[in-house]
Formats: sequence, C-alpha cells, structure tokens
Amino acid sequence: MSRFKKIAESKAGSKFILQGNEAFALGVVHAGFHAADGYPGTPSTEVIDKSLKYVQDKIKVGWSVNEAVAVGVAVGHSVAGSDVVVTMKIPGVFQAGDVITTSAFYTAEAGALVIYAATDYIPSSTQHVIDSRHFFDASRIPVIEPRSHQDMYNIPAIAADISKKFRTPVVVLASTILAHSEGLVVTKEPRTIVQRPLPDTLHTWMTMPGIARQNYNKATQERIPQIKAWLENSELISEESGDEDWGIIVCGESDMIVREALKNCNRKPSVLSLGMTYPLPVERIRKFASGIKGKLFVFEDGDRYLENKIRLLEIPVIGKEENSIITDWSPEMILEHLAKHIDINFTINKKEVGIKPLNRPPSICPGCPYRAFALCVDKLKKQKKIYAAFGDIGCSTLLYFLNALDTVCCMGASDTLRQGFVLSRPDYAAKTISIIGDSCECHTGLDATRNAIFRHTPGIKVILDNSITAMTGGQPAPSSKTNLAGVPNIFNLKRAVEAEGGRMAVVDSYNLKEIEKALTESLEEAGRGVFTTLILEGLCIHEVENKKKIRKIRHDYDICKRCARCNICPGIEPDADRKPSFTSLCTFCGGNAPVCMQRCPSSAIIYDDNAIGKIKIPEFKKVDEITIPTIDKNVLPESLRVAIRGIGGQGNLFFGKVLSEVVLRTPYADSNIIKGDTHGMAQLGGPVISTFSSGAVYSPVLAPGSVDVLIVMEISEALRPGFLELLKPDGTIIFNNFAVLPVTAKKGDYPDINKIYDALKDYKIIKIDANKTAQNLGDIQGKTANVVVLGLLSTITPFNNIPEEIWLSALMSVSPNDFIKAANKMSFEAGRKTVSK
Repeated sequence: MSRFKKIAESKAGSKFILQGNEAFALGVVHAGFHAADGYPGTPSTEVIDKSLKYVQDKIKVGWSVNEAVAVGVAVGHSVAGSDVVVTMKIPGVFQAGDVITTSAFYTAEAGALVIYAATDYIPSSTQHVIDSRHFFDASRIPVIEPRSHQDMYNIPAIAADISKKFRTPVVVLASTILAHSEGLVVTKEPRTIVQRPLPDTLHTWMTMPGIARQNYNKATQERIPQIKAWLENSELISEESGDEDWGIIVCGESDMIVREALKNCNRKPSVLSLGMTYPLPVERIRKFASGIKGKLFVFEDGDRYLENKIRLLEIPVIGKEENSIITDWSPEMILEHLAKHIDINFTINKKEVGIKPLNRPPSICPGCPYRAFALCVDKLKKQKKIYAAFGDIGCSTLLYFLNALDTVCCMGASDTLRQGFVLSRPDYAAKTISIIGDSCECHTGLDATRNAIFRHTPGIKVILDNSITAMTGGQPAPSSKTNLAGVPNIFNLKRAVEAEGGRMAVVDSYNLKEIEKALTESLEEAGRGVFTTLILEGLCIHEVENKKKIRKIRHDYDICKRCARCNICPGIEPDADRKPSFTSLCTFCGGNAPVCMQRCPSSAIIYDDNAIGKIKIPEFKKVDEITIPTIDKNVLPESLRVAIRGIGGQGNLFFGKVLSEVVLRTPYADSNIIKGDTHGMAQLGGPVISTFSSGAVYSPVLAPGSVDVLIVMEISEALRPGFLELLKPDGTIIFNNFAVLPVTAKKGDYPDINKIYDALKDYKIIKIDANKTAQNLGDIQGKTANVVVLGLLSTITPFNNIPEEIWLSALMSVSPNDFIKAANKMSFEAGRKTVSK
C-alpha cells in the first residue's frame, strides 16, 4: 500500500508532515470529491502525481493532454453531478481561459467545480509572474488563498460547499512556497458526498449570447454579493488582537511569512488574515481598520490587488510602492519594509564575504537523450548553417545553456514562432528550426504542426521524444506506454504526425552522426520548400533501469589527447591539466552508445565491464528494534531551525524528511513543524536551498539571524546571497568538502576554496568529507553523503538535545528495506564519529 493511501485511510485526528500539494489532495479525498483531472505543471503536479493517483479506488483521476481539455473534462464531471477538482499552474489557467470564463457563468445546480491553480511569483519554473486574481475577479469566480498547510487540507471541503451553494466554480490559488513546502496537518473525519441526480435535460448549460448575458448579470448581482455576505463570518477570515497601535491585513501564503518575521522581531500587532480575496469581506475590513490607531500595513503575494481594493474603500494603508517589483515576500523583506515606517528595533546584519558565488544554471541531466542533439545544433550554428532555434517549455528549454536554443514563448508555440518568422523572412526557412518535447507536442504542438502543413510553411520541427512528461517529474503523456491508470496507450505520436502530412524522419537520439545527417538533410529540404518533422527517440534517463546506468567505460590515458571533447556533461570532469575523469554522476547514457565516446577523436574512451572497479559490499546486519526514550520538554529550546545549501541531486530533500520524523518523536509534535525545499528547474543541477524548523515557527522561508545550523553540501553554495545572514550569532556551519563544476563553467571559474574558508574564519565551522566517508563504506556514488552529515548534525547544539535513539528510529522509518536501513545506519554512525575525530 502506498504511503498516501495509508494516510488517506488513517483515523481522524492523525498528525502528518505533508507537502502542501499532498495536504490539499488529502483534503480532496476526505471532502468526498468524486473526480480529479489536470495537466502536469510545477508547482501543482504533486496533487495528482504524488497523491491522488494512489487512491483511484476512491476517486476518478486522470491527466488530460492540456489544461483547456482538463477543465472541459472537469466541467463535464460537474454537469454529471460529481464533485471535481482540476489542477494546473498559472500559465495553464490562461491556456484554459476560454473554458474557465465560459464555465464561470453557468448557473445550474451541479457537482462542485474547484480549480486548483498554483502560483509561481518567484518564478522558479514559470515564464511569467502574472497575478491571475484580476482575471478571476473579472470572471466573477471566487478566489480562496490558503494560508497554511492546515488550510490546504481544510479548503477542498470549503471550496466544494461554496461551489454547490452558490452555483459557481471556485478557484483555490496556492503559492509555490506553500504548495512545495511541508507542514504539520491534523486530519478530520472523512465525509461521503452523493452525486447529484441528473436533471430531465441539460438545457440550462447553454451559453448562447443572450443567455450568457443573463448569467453574467446574475453572477454579478446575486452570486458575488451572496458570497460576500457569507464570507463576513466564515472560517476563511481570522482576526488577532495585538498589543501595538499598528496593524496588518494579510492574505494567503504571506500570512505565515509575516508571522515568522513578527516572531523574530518580537512584535505583536493586530492582524486580520484573509483566506479569500475575491470577493472581500468589506464590513470586516472596515471594522478592523477602524480599531487601528497607528499605521495599517497590507502584505500580499503577486500584484497590489488586495491593497488597491482596500484603498477603494477609502481606508489608508501602507503596501508596496507604486512600481514595486516585489511579488513574493520573505521575512527579511517584511522586516525591512516595516522598519521604513515604524521603529521595530530590529537590525539585519548583512554579511559581505567579497567572493562571488559560481553561476550555476540548471542543466539537462547526465545521460539525457537531448545532449547529442544539442551538440549537433551548437556545431551547425557555429558553421552558420542554423541561424536560430525556436524553443518550447520543458526540459528542452535547458538547451539554451548549451547554445542549442534561442527563444521560448509558451507551451506548444515553438513552431508557430518559427512559422511567423519564416513567413516574414522566407530566405530563413532553411536556417531556422523549432524544438519541442513529445508531451508539449501532444499538449498544443500538434496544432502548430497542422498549421505548418496548412500554410505551406517550409522548415524543420524537431520533436525530442523521451516518452514522458519529464520536467515535472515523469508523468505519463499520450506518447508514453501507459496512462495514469496503467492502461496501455493506443495513441501513436509518429502516426499522428505522419497523418498531418509533410515529411517525417525518425532518429535515435543517442546517435550523433545520424542526428547531424538528418538535420543537414532536413535543412536542405527546407530550402526546397519542404516542411519536415524530425523525431528523436530516446527514453528519459530517469525512466531507464538502474542496472543500465552502471558505467562500463573508462579513459585510456595512454592515448588520451586531453582535447576536452569528452567534457560535455557533469559525468566527466577534467583536472587542472585537462586530464578527464568520470564522476559519480555518469549514467553510461542509459546503456545507449555513450555520447562522450562518440566524440573522442582518439578512441581513448573504451568499454570495460569493470570500469568502476569492484564495489566493496560491507557486511550488512539487520537493524534491531529501537527503543525510543521520552524527552523532557524543558531540555529542548523553543524552536529548532536548520538551512541546507547544495545543488540538485545531492539529496537535500532527505534532510527534511528525516528531521520531520525526528521531531515527531519529541514534544515538538505538539507545536508546528515546517520544511521548505526548492523545486522546479533548480533540481536539475542548479542551486538548491532546503529549510527545516519546528516549535514556535511559522514559515518555510526563514528570517535572518534565526537558524541554529547551516549545512553546506557543495562548498561554493555557501556564497549565495542571504544564506549566511540566516545564522544565529552562536550558530554553526557544517561544510561538506565537495565541489562540482557546472558543465558551462571553466576550472578557473570556481572560487578559491581556501579563500572561502578564510573569509568565513570568524564563524564556527565544522568540515567533513561526507562523500568520501560514504564511498569508504561501499557507497561508490556517495549517495548516502547526506546521511553522514545528518549523523554529524545530531551531535551539534541544539540538535544534540535529542537522543541518538530517536534519530536512528526516524532514519529507519524512512529507509524502505533492510539493505538501505543498514547502509543508512552505518553512514549515520560514521557521521557521529566525525566530531570525536
């Protein structure tokens, strides 16, 4: 049984540390929803992918080919009398805009229709930061903004009830920080909802212009005023009286950021917290404002939507500046903003190290099937045979950093941009290409393919087919072998493209020579007025069996020319003398023809079944049951906070996973537990920060001067702006002696490690070579280096107040089998011994 299914079937009152998306999904199940649909899009994907797909015996779940289709499917569920939720990221809202705005003005009785839209105001994985509240406001669709992980769990039931009571779609607008962080959730008694009976006819679902106008009037004059009146006394609004003369109005995720900031400056103003921002509880706001004698602040994510609404009530408030570019607040920014207007007696000590951090753009994974193609495009661009490559959304976007892609607009638009460019510049038909992934082609790309045929626009469209929706975590697409329910797909991408007309070629994505040949021939055909769809087939490296990723090649240094042509991915790294060596990141191109081997001009990369040597397999002993001691609450500090910096792929998320289980076995389980993680493109080799806190804590984004221990898993990542400022004056920094050079950087670009340590000489620092320690224990790839560091952390103040038995019990609970339990135990104990050494 899956973890989520076990959680879904737990008794009421159970406590869990859940990701925001997971908490929302659990709320959907417990609220009695009948169906869920959507399209994968960070940061919304996990609602279905990591959660609801595991309870398909309780709820009908599926991915649709795009957001507009998903919303249409959801409306159909609602018409049939089922309560339904549909998930997407904000760009998906606008892709589905026609369906959403039309469905907004249906007024018949139906099942609940809830739209879960995850924002990304940073942005970390989205191409814009548009505030969609203006759009939903104009569409007369109520907007709920969750303020905590408990809200994420509670809100599905509230949203469903609003939808049915007021005959309206309801939008749940969740921030990326809340969606992707984890927090403590207490479950409620699940409810069962009976499908609404079908009416005699469906005539009330007609929206011809005259009817649409009537429905718009009804929604404007009846629906929204009724919801506004209901909201005045709703649990979505909360109010706290403070002991200061100034106050704060806050909404959504900004609520927990504000509370974290206030906790760290020890101030307690009155706070009005809004969990719904359209419509607004006007009378509640007026009453609250009238009780504030001093200044009144407004904090919100996104645009100045709430602030401007309150100003229209003629209530003076202090919000963002007129042309502010703040779209998501941090505790530090909150404190700085307050300090401009009132005396909060709080100073942020800025740390000037004087060494710039390494530019570390996200990259495609070692062994990615896109790399050979990127190398070919880069070569042809340098030869002036390709002027530009028009790109799309997804993993292929990362080819920009390999000089193989120039533009990105939105999903499915790569070839439409190329077509427009070529229609204006016909002589560039044979000098431009478009690039798109298979899932994006199935999303809206096929429309562009059809348009190229329809408009007789010559050129090349390249479909990088890795048989999965890769960037968002490996969800099934129509081009995959099966759908979400495991049913074999009968859709065939090649046949669909072929049926559109035009020329088509299919090539192995790991074959350098064939890719270059196919590209060159297709460019020549474009010069003759032909449109070609070139499909490159190669499975996403994360979908390949692990046994096929064990390296079976090595360098023959006797004939190696040190030419650096093999230095094309993080799986190979040269030393100061340009001598290349394979790193632990090499995936052997998933058992396909290694691209580095194809590029070597001197055949100095050779096959060797024993290339990684004999793996030292230590004797693993089954871990005995661990007796958990009780802890006196008084020996623990009010809170614990730790922040971890590293790069994607180092297992940073595992820290929070273990720490959550640790504190659940302590008195902190009766307070709050929150962990935050970077998701999206950062996980592909880019900078990653993870946070964990428990006790009197509120936010996954931590305030300056509040963190007990900083952990640096990759040396140069300590230099990231704002990281050192998080540390308490008496805090500790753990440095893992591990450095990774991005494939886009040169050896000399990496900061001098001795200078880094020298710049931090005034800090309390503990150094550890966790990767080497893990390798000495038999972990050839050093994957348990994070567990070694966890062992060290357990010995450092204030974390050493928690007994070793609790740490081990927590670690064993997240280790799936006896082999991993034993390996993790060995690594943990090795880390604990570091201090004694």
